Amino acid sequence: MSERLRGVVGQLAIRPGDRVLEIGCGQGVAATMVCQLLSTGTLTAIDRSTKMIEAATRRNAAYVASGRAEFLIASLEDMNLGDRRFDLVFAVRVGLFHRDPDRAHALLEPWLEPGARVMSFFDVPV
Repeated sequence: MSERLRGVVGQLAIRPGDRVLEIGCGQGVAATMVCQLLSTGTLTAIDRSTKMIEAATRRNAAYVASGRAEFLIASLEDMNLGDRRFDLVFAVRVGLFHRDPDRAHALLEPWLEPGARVMSFFDVPV
């Protein structure tokens, strides 16, 4: 597993009951690490790529089957998560958080619980 993503997940300070939203989940590597830390909490992960969501769902099939994780095809700009609310939202290398963080945070506002944490990570790929 990616040491970079392991470091990111370590910084999230996930609590076992957190409701977590991952923006831009890619192949679901970080999602796996997050789900390993949840007991009563859940992970919702989105990505705009059908191919990535399919890969993430396969990688995390056991967590999906248990109801701990769900993977949805959506972008931050067009996601509709209904009445879901989240305690923690994170994104890794999602350009909007780097280019226009105020807009990214505004787009998340409807799905944040009071006191929710929003964390974004952006580094240059090596």
